[in-house]
Amino acid sequence: MTTTRPDLPAPVRLHALRKVHGTGESAVTALDGITLDFPPGTLTAVMGPSGSGKSTLLHCAAGLDLPTSGRVELAGHDLAALDERRRTELRRDRIGFVFQAFNLVDSLTAAQNVELPARFAGRRLPAAQVAAALDAVGLADRAGHRPGRLSGGQQQRVALARALATRPAVLFADEPTGALDTATGRHVLRLLRTLVDDHGRTTVMVTHDPAAAAVADTVVLLKDGRLADSLALRPGRLADNTTAIADRMARLEVAS
Repeated sequence: MTTTRPDLPAPVRLHALRKVHGTGESAVTALDGITLDFPPGTLTAVMGPSGSGKSTLLHCAAGLDLPTSGRVELAGHDLAALDERRRTELRRDRIGFVFQAFNLVDSLTAAQNVELPARFAGRRLPAAQVAAALDAVGLADRAGHRPGRLSGGQQQRVALARALATRPAVLFADEPTGALDTATGRHVLRLLRTLVDDHGRTTVMVTHDPAAAAVADTVVLLKDGRLADSLALRPGRLADNTTAIADRMARLEVAS
C-alpha cells in the first residue's frame, strides 16, 4: 500500500541549481541550472553517464555540499539560509544516508552501529527505536552480531537501518547495491521499495544500473550537469522498466 501524498510539499526541492568546481580556465561546471522536485513518498532514481553530475546533485540536495548558485529546500528549510551548525543538525535529524561502502565499525554490534550517529551527536536512541529500525530491514535477530559475522547484504541492511533509525524525512542512497552481488542487490532494492510504499519514505537513489533504477517511480537522467530527460515507470514491471531505462540511457550516450 503506497502512502504517496501529492498534496504535501516536496521534501526536497532544487531551483536553478548550479555547482562549479574551481575558478578561471580550470573551472568545471558539475551542475548547470537543475530545477527539480522529489515528491513525498516516492522513489526517484538519478542516472546519467560518468561525469554527468549525479553524485554532485545528491551531495547538494542532501546538504553535504553547497551549490555555487540556486536554491535547495530540504524539509522546508532553505539550506543557504542556515549556518553550518544548523545544516549539520538538519542532516542529522531529517536525512538518512546509505552509500556503496557500508561504513560500519567492525568492533560494534549491529545495534551499536545503528545508534552510533546519535551517540556522536550526544544523544541516545531508545532501544525500542533501534530494534524497530533493525526489524524494518529484517535483521531483528542479528542485533548482537558484529559486521564480521554478517554477509555483505546484511551489512548494507544494517547501514540502511542506521539511516532509518532517526525516522528521516528523506533517504539518500548513493549506489546502494554497487558492492553487492545481483541477488543480494535485488533484496536491498525490494527493501527500499517497501520502505517507500509501506512507510512513505521519500528516497533519492543515484545508480548506474538500469535494473536497480527499475524499482523507482521516476528516473531522472542527467547529462553534462543538466536535466536531459525523465521517465515515469510502471509499478511492478521491472523487466519492461529496465528495458525502457537502458534504451533512454543508450540514446543519451549516442547523443553525447
